[in-house]
Amino acid sequence: MSKNPLNDLGESLGEYLREQRRSARLSLRQLSELAGVSNPYLSQIERGLKRPSAEILQQLAKGLEVSAESLYVRAGILDAEHATASTDGPDVRRAIAEDTLLTARQKKTLLDIYESYVEDDARH
Repeated sequence: MSKNPLNDLGESLGEYLREQRRSARLSLRQLSELAGVSNPYLSQIERGLKRPSAEILQQLAKGLEVSAESLYVRAGILDAEHATASTDGPDVRRAIAEDTLLTARQKKTLLDIYESYVEDDARH
């Protein structure tokens, strides 16, 4: 691992993605097609060279059939304590809205992603 903690996050995420992809018996090409991202970009993410956005992480989570939350934690977007502290919708929305480290665009993206999962869970 590198000495830069930000690089460690990327490598940790990349290693986790690679593990999940291999567990699902998917090639890089297959996952890139399922997630709608390019093969080279996915390879760079797995090697810790690129840090994907929350939107890309959501696409990868769907392709791997894992929770997006687990990828957000690995990417450092979401704190593990906050990820498991509450499943109550208003608390999740409030936490995102009140997070001073997030930009308005990041907050909107996270809320949109959260809402899509809540709606998806309600249908199943």
